Amino acid sequence: MQLISLKATVATAVLAAILAQPAFAQTETPKTETATPPAPEEEAGDIVVVGSRIRRDTFNSPSPVQIVTRSETTDAGFTSTAEALQSNAVTGGQGQVNNSFGGFVTDGGPGANTLSLRGLGATRTLILLNGRRIAPAGTRGAVGSADLNVLPGIIVDRFEILKDGASSIYGSDAVAGVVNIVTRKKLSGFEMEGIYAIPEVGAGSSGKIAFAGGYTGDQFNIAGSIEYARRNEMTLGDRDFTQCQTDYIRSAANRTPGSADFIDPRTGQPKCYTISGNGTDGVTFNTLGLAGTRNPVTGAPGRRPAVPGLGSTGTTFNRFRPNSAVTTLLVGYEGVTLNSRDTFDQRKLRSSLISPGEFITGYLQGGYDLSALGDAELYFEGLFSRRKSSQTGFRQLSYDYAVGSPLVDTAIYGSNFFAFPTDTTNGRDVVARAFVGFGNDRSSQKLDFYKVGGGLKGDFVLPSWNYDFYVGTSKSSASYTFESFITSKLAQSLDVVANGSGGFNCVNPANGCVAAPALSPSVINGVLPQNWVNFIYKDVTGRTKFSETTATINIDGKAFALPYGSVQVSLGAEFRKSSLNDAPPAESQARDLYNLSSSSITKGTDSVWEAYGEVEIPILRNLAMAKDLTVTASARFTDYKSFSSNATYKVGGVYSPTGWLSLRGSYGTSFRAPAIFEQRLGGQSGFRPASSDPCDLYEDDGSIASTNCALDGVAPDTQQLFGVQVLSTGGASLGLKAETSTNLTTGVIFQPKISSSFGDLSIAVDYYRIEVKGQVAQYGGDSILSNCYGDPDFRAGGGFCSFITRDPNNKLTVIDNFVNISTQVVKGIDFTVRYARDIGQGRLRVTAQANHYIDQASALLATDPLTDANGTVGSPKWSGNLDAAYKIKKVQVRYILDWLGKTNSYALLGVNPATTPFFFETPNYFTHSASIKYQADKFDITAGVQNIFDRDPPQISYGAYSRLGNAPLYSGYDTEGRTFYLSVGARF
Repeated sequence: MQLISLKATVATAVLAAILAQPAFAQTETPKTETATPPAPEEEAGDIVVVGSRIRRDTFNSPSPVQIVTRSETTDAGFTSTAEALQSNAVTGGQGQVNNSFGGFVTDGGPGANTLSLRGLGATRTLILLNGRRIAPAGTRGAVGSADLNVLPGIIVDRFEILKDGASSIYGSDAVAGVVNIVTRKKLSGFEMEGIYAIPEVGAGSSGKIAFAGGYTGDQFNIAGSIEYARRNEMTLGDRDFTQCQTDYIRSAANRTPGSADFIDPRTGQPKCYTISGNGTDGVTFNTLGLAGTRNPVTGAPGRRPAVPGLGSTGTTFNRFRPNSAVTTLLVGYEGVTLNSRDTFDQRKLRSSLISPGEFITGYLQGGYDLSALGDAELYFEGLFSRRKSSQTGFRQLSYDYAVGSPLVDTAIYGSNFFAFPTDTTNGRDVVARAFVGFGNDRSSQKLDFYKVGGGLKGDFVLPSWNYDFYVGTSKSSASYTFESFITSKLAQSLDVVANGSGGFNCVNPANGCVAAPALSPSVINGVLPQNWVNFIYKDVTGRTKFSETTATINIDGKAFALPYGSVQVSLGAEFRKSSLNDAPPAESQARDLYNLSSSSITKGTDSVWEAYGEVEIPILRNLAMAKDLTVTASARFTDYKSFSSNATYKVGGVYSPTGWLSLRGSYGTSFRAPAIFEQRLGGQSGFRPASSDPCDLYEDDGSIASTNCALDGVAPDTQQLFGVQVLSTGGASLGLKAETSTNLTTGVIFQPKISSSFGDLSIAVDYYRIEVKGQVAQYGGDSILSNCYGDPDFRAGGGFCSFITRDPNNKLTVIDNFVNISTQVVKGIDFTVRYARDIGQGRLRVTAQANHYIDQASALLATDPLTDANGTVGSPKWSGNLDAAYKIKKVQVRYILDWLGKTNSYALLGVNPATTPFFFETPNYFTHSASIKYQADKFDITAGVQNIFDRDPPQISYGAYSRLGNAPLYSGYDTEGRTFYLSVGARF
């Protein structure tokens, strides 16, 4: 999956333990300079922070926890919770799926925004709201993770981000980390908030208006919020860097990227490729494709020799472009070379760079004190969200004219041309293929999500014990609509006879058939009869539903006393039942969508019973060289209906030899059953371009790939005339197993007390290592092809070649189902520094964070060595941000620096950077943002600028990565450019 760019990041408050020194005694109040205080509406001693179910009087934890307040996100200009959570400060530079992915196939469907921590995928990151799960939501069959668009904003107090495995605490999908969104409790009064952000280019603006209010009485409290947000579209034409997609390659003599690009004779500039991003993969439009030419003297087929009248000797042709000046051979058409054949279409620039959307979110919570059952509170919560999103794309219409069709002039298949060796159009060989620039198409989604639940919590029968029983249900109901050509109607319209008056009639006139137009230069140029378009092109709609029911009971309290404190315990059980039902459009199920993937119904249910326990043991406290030593342990037993049961555990501890130094660490295991869609995904078929076939136009150079192509019966210089079909389905019937993982985290916290004039300094360094075994994934069509044809034991049985078939007509089919791949390993170090000091009449606060990946490696097969993608395009070794704020009285000035480290992919791709024509490296990438805030008692106002210096994303060559323009499709880079924002808040 490829990933995208966001705005400047929010500066976050620090890893919780950086800010927290363990309490030295049960009655000791932690100092505010070394401990994050509880939220105003919470009582000390009643804090449950993500990563544990045990109540503490501080935010102290053996695992790294990052705290981000809501005010920090609005001050930084984020107009939604999704933007804040996908910022680089939270994700550590890992790519995320956001609003730049409208034209790509992603889990959750277009318009969904998801979160992946440590680069392990959204299905391995758990999202909680007040400690309770947010169920998956989205469109199409691959729904398995929470859509961040459903989350509330104004009523949020803080975001707690655990960057550590926690399956033994929360369940199987907490592999890479957990995010807990904590709402404000017992809100009294009324407030509103508005924010508006607009990029300097004038497109892609976003805004939100939100209201919150509540009442708190002696026994009853209620609070709620309602907000409306809108993101407007930004198109490829709105940004300079996406207006012209080029090859961006270099020559042996001139190593400047772009120096070897084909120069368009009409502009004198590097050629812009509208559809494919390069001129070598067979994708084109507004051209006529013929299978080839034959030598007019010998009649022998060749590798497209020169055609008299259409070019100089030796010119290679594979397309013909309308040109009324040509009056010989193929009248009205000129032969065009591989690079010059594409015709730029301005309509491509109307495609979405940032897809638009409208969002309505409501949240309600409340509680009533029963004064019974242990001073119990009966509580409830409800979340509702509606998303309307859409995307604009650009479509090519390529279709075939058959030999003998009255729609084709006989000159097309006369003495100088021969037919495609196919049998695809109404049972006849193809003589010509029209590549027509059809224009813009649109897709849209409407998603309703609700989550309701409630429970009872109070004091347990034992002293200092508490209980919490909760039952809730969630449902996502969505429809998705897109425009498509209908295969059966297109074929019907091409099967025609002359009507005797210069026109044509369908042989089969059923369904109001409209005959296709005769092949002509105007048709090739995209001038199509509207009645024909109306017949072959229509809106199609699918529907997706996902539901989840949860019941949880938890008790926690002090078990017994030890010399240095009480042992605290948490015990609980949980039941979850989920169901997914995706019904693609009927035309998709019938394989009747032309040149689009087809899909079958995805339907399945799963349920799980779990029991868990957690313990915290104070070993030492307030001794010489042992200010604090606390050990924690947790375990969970999981029993899935779809998979066998398993147990996970986690152990950790915090050791503080002095008041200024703490050591922490944890080790745990995880067990993740495949999501329903990974098990039950309905059969799907799609196509990769013909150029993805390793044997397309290959040269007999003695390489392993060329040898294997010859063994497969493909002669050198043979052009692949068909797209490579890729078939996929869920893995339940293919022996798919649950995945397991281990997670090690160790860290040191340094809080020196230098002097009162120096200020407060906190430093934390954390090392982490996550290893996932048997990871559930798809190999990917391109990966299967490259591994098969690069295998010295080609087609010797087993391996990747078992997923590939090549028929006598040279058609390739690849099977890409969900399977268990071997291993994925992520290792790295997090650095966090916080400094605060009074200067003059105000206070300076500086927070710096950096993440260094040591490994981002994976192996597909158990026999494969680990392949490390660390430091390659889209996976930087280094990322970081700096947040500096100075507040004096009611005014705060804030500066944010966001950094992504340099990357290069030459070693990963196996090419020599000194000789390759391709450019696959990016420099260090910095963006700067600043804001000023005035905060009074009843209102506040913030104005700011993101990406002050309007830094564009870096450029790379075509071929190895998906791109936006020439920029990598990666969320770490800012695609929107310099953006101005204004936020206003008022309290009544």
